[in-house]
Amino acid sequence: MLRFLVIFMAMAFTAFAQEAELLKGADAPANGMWVEQLDLSKMSQGYGTSQAARSIVGKPITLKGVVYPHGVGTHADGAMVIDLKGAAERFIAMVGVDDETAGKGSVSFDVWVGDTLAASTGTMHGGDAPKLLSVDLRGAQQVTLETTDAGDGNGFDHADWGGALLLLKPGATAKPESLATAVATDDAPQIAPFADALEPVIHPPRIVGATPGRPFLFLIPATGEAPLTYAADNLPPGLALDTATGIVSGSLLGIGTTQVKLIVRNAKGETSRTLTIVGGERKLALTPPMGWNSWYVWGPMITDAQMRAAADAMVSSGLAAHGYQYVNIDDGWEAGRDAEGNIQTNERFPDMSSLGDYIHARGLKFGIYTSPGPKTCGGYMGSYRHEAQDIRAYAEWGVDFVKHDWCSYGGIAKDKSLEEMIKPYRHLQTALETCSRDMVYSLCQYGMGDVWKWGADVNANLWRTTGDSGDTWGIMSSIGFKQDGLEKFAGPGRWNDPDMIQSGMLGMAAAPRPTHLAPNEQVTQMTLWAIIAAPLLLSCDLTQLGAFDKALLMNDEIIEINQDVLGQQGNRRAIDGRTEVWARPLSDGTLAVGLFNRGVAKKEITARWSDLGIEGKQPVRDIWQHKDLGECADAFKVEVPGHGAVFVKIGIPTISQPS
Repeated sequence: MLRFLVIFMAMAFTAFAQEAELLKGADAPANGMWVEQLDLSKMSQGYGTSQAARSIVGKPITLKGVVYPHGVGTHADGAMVIDLKGAAERFIAMVGVDDETAGKGSVSFDVWVGDTLAASTGTMHGGDAPKLLSVDLRGAQQVTLETTDAGDGNGFDHADWGGALLLLKPGATAKPESLATAVATDDAPQIAPFADALEPVIHPPRIVGATPGRPFLFLIPATGEAPLTYAADNLPPGLALDTATGIVSGSLLGIGTTQVKLIVRNAKGETSRTLTIVGGERKLALTPPMGWNSWYVWGPMITDAQMRAAADAMVSSGLAAHGYQYVNIDDGWEAGRDAEGNIQTNERFPDMSSLGDYIHARGLKFGIYTSPGPKTCGGYMGSYRHEAQDIRAYAEWGVDFVKHDWCSYGGIAKDKSLEEMIKPYRHLQTALETCSRDMVYSLCQYGMGDVWKWGADVNANLWRTTGDSGDTWGIMSSIGFKQDGLEKFAGPGRWNDPDMIQSGMLGMAAAPRPTHLAPNEQVTQMTLWAIIAAPLLLSCDLTQLGAFDKALLMNDEIIEINQDVLGQQGNRRAIDGRTEVWARPLSDGTLAVGLFNRGVAKKEITARWSDLGIEGKQPVRDIWQHKDLGECADAFKVEVPGHGAVFVKIGIPTISQPS
């Protein structure tokens, strides 16, 4: 027996060595096909453009000193889907983080054969020895090559598929082809069309907080046939309501919680709902912020006119009436500093105070962007050593939200210690605590140092948990589904932020283009973001929302779940290959449950009561379709399209919401 084991191990080692040498060769074997010969434009990546026989930055693919003449360089998070045509027998590649990162970066490489995870490297760091992946493809129709950022942000995640060779069947005539990572199928998303009732309806959020003595602003989110009139019973002292616009403003006079009855009327009727107003320190963002950010549509060339147009469209489209509040400028507004060190705006922003007033006049809130480093990511002026001065300027401009982006601070930090990561955010925390205005504090440092563990310690209200998102399935899904396990760090006033919604017209260009996410993929993102209590920050051209965009972004049952006052982030409850079931407890005692299909073919998915922690007969309601599905016992089964989701609410409410 031992003799056979020794022989087997020797043969395996020999095969390993032969495959490893094959990948270093200039020529493919007679039955071989380099993956780089496929259409790499269909490959998704977190940064840059994947290249044949080159790293993501255009250098020779180099792993631990060995240069590979063939292969594909990419950047996590990314994916490549290959239609094998049944012609392949094996895939082999030597994988790792390219030497060009000088030891930085961390990536996981996964190979999926159909819906089965066939090979996974686990986390590989820059400088690690590369690993050989050798996967049997006999009988397979599809293989997916994925890279993920190992959960710590995607900085320097230069992921190489060294060699990357498909070995084909002898005599095979069909040739594999790469597929777009978006799934365009005939399975239209099963979501109800957008339509607001003529009768008045008040929408989330149900709770809002502010610091006494600082400016308070809240637009009652309500829909119905115009004109609407507004009333409020039991407003706290210091606040007043404009009965024609629904804008509540003023300043709270003291600490405490007040239950306010909001009333909205029109010619079709009247409705009411309770709004809880909380006065106290650090009471901001008691539900995940909802709004808009300029970055993924206009990039660093954003203008004052585009900001004003976004504010107008937030109202005219109905988004504001459904609870979206923030109009946030990202990078690109900054100039230099004057002789006293005061931050200056560039020629595209002649008067920030006027812009703030314009946004506030519509009942909306004004957000801004800066960096703790000397320069922002776009090369504009950062806040380094001017934090208090900049916050005072923002307060004068009427800013309500600050995004603080790590960017060039990496060149300031003495080392990679946790203390050095936290230090710049403490500086801005101090400035925010002493200024005259409430500002929601958003950390953008890509999950480094497990920010979810300490973000609340610097009084941040939300923190990015990953690198930048993008409108490709590989990036969006990788970012979204890795939020499992972070739920214990989230709650009212402190939210995990997996970046913005990638729907609508975007592209960081003068002429926005439609998102690359297929409709079902957009449904997946909205479903998942609602379950994980993520901020709902749009970044599209709000002046070009289509019917599908409105149905996706203004589904009140989705928003109600995202804005649930319990504030408990959901998590993964079951996984089976490429299908997953996630759930989130809600304040009324029910469960919001998402059934996700990360594969490309339609699948039946089962949500089992045993995985959800419930039992007996339970009513089920389809959230996207606004439809009751009846009672189910022990489990709920449904067919889910490729890259799609079904979103249901399960259970009988045991706690009534204040009406």
